[in-house]
Amino acid sequence: MVMENVLRFEHPDDLYGLILIPLLIIIYIVVRLRQDKTFKRFAEVSMRNYLVPRHSTRRGVFKFVVFLLMVACLILGLANLQSGSKMEEVKREGIDLYIAVDVSNSMNAQDIVPSRLDRSKQAINKLISEMRGDRLGVIVFADKAFVQLPITTDYSAAKMFLSSVSTSSVASQGTAIGEAVKLATKSFPNDERSKAIIIISDGEDHENSAAMEAARDAAKKGIRIYTIGMGLPDGAPIPEYNQYGRQIGYKKDREGNTIVTRLDEDMLRRIADAGGGIYVRANNSNVGLEKVYDDISKMDKTEIETQVFTDYEDQFQWFLGAALVFLLMLVFLSSGKKQWENKWNIFERKGEGYV
Repeated sequence: MVMENVLRFEHPDDLYGLILIPLLIIIYIVVRLRQDKTFKRFAEVSMRNYLVPRHSTRRGVFKFVVFLLMVACLILGLANLQSGSKMEEVKREGIDLYIAVDVSNSMNAQDIVPSRLDRSKQAINKLISEMRGDRLGVIVFADKAFVQLPITTDYSAAKMFLSSVSTSSVASQGTAIGEAVKLATKSFPNDERSKAIIIISDGEDHENSAAMEAARDAAKKGIRIYTIGMGLPDGAPIPEYNQYGRQIGYKKDREGNTIVTRLDEDMLRRIADAGGGIYVRANNSNVGLEKVYDDISKMDKTEIETQVFTDYEDQFQWFLGAALVFLLMLVFLSSGKKQWENKWNIFERKGEGYV
């Protein structure tokens, strides 16, 4: 056993709340500028000390900084920083699995609710919660393929990286399934573990031969290929969104006709057959990922040794305690200038009035 220290957040998604900090700063600056502009309509700024003797610019800024610190501490407390102090060598049986997720624009279609891509992410997230011992990696692909997360047993990291997957994850559009299979094949660790690739896509690949060839090459190396078809046979239009994430219509062709994206089951089924796996079609009640994973779980599992932290201590109380201190400071500073502030001149420079 080796004793070390490591830090992690139990709920890393809560850290997105820190985006509030720059937004609050922008709002504060805008409000202050508007207040100054409004005051100038009635009097010169230099007269403010006489007209509003209790006004203190520095005091207001100080209160705002304290408020920001309180908000930041609350968010960090919710994310729950944890420290790991005990690391052990453990033996795990499992397989190596890459999930390749199609992020082309057609995956925004809503024949699978809430959308093909969002439903895929929900199913993968649920699968990760049930995984034990298997190593997982995530690849995203459209016209090109990229490793979003290398093979790992850190399921918390897998969920965090998965949350950032979107149709904007890649610059160019398309559906190059063959590229995803090739990338996954060469990205697996070079060991004796059983390996599998799950492709989640609507199958609209215009380079069918390349995908079939990649699947056959992977199968020769002992890697099984499974496919999940996202979409319904009737298809659905492809939503288009503006920069604010609001839907502004549907994608159209050059003649102005609405484009309908349809699931290509035949393509996905042939890829799975070539790769020695199975094909499952998703629907609104079940994506089918669990059925695929059950079949993968029947593969021979290899035992490996890995170092894992087994004892984590919560540190959220420190942040919540700091937030409470900042809250008490705001309470003391909440009303007008106090008598004790006058005594020590905390928020004014020596020889100056209130500013």
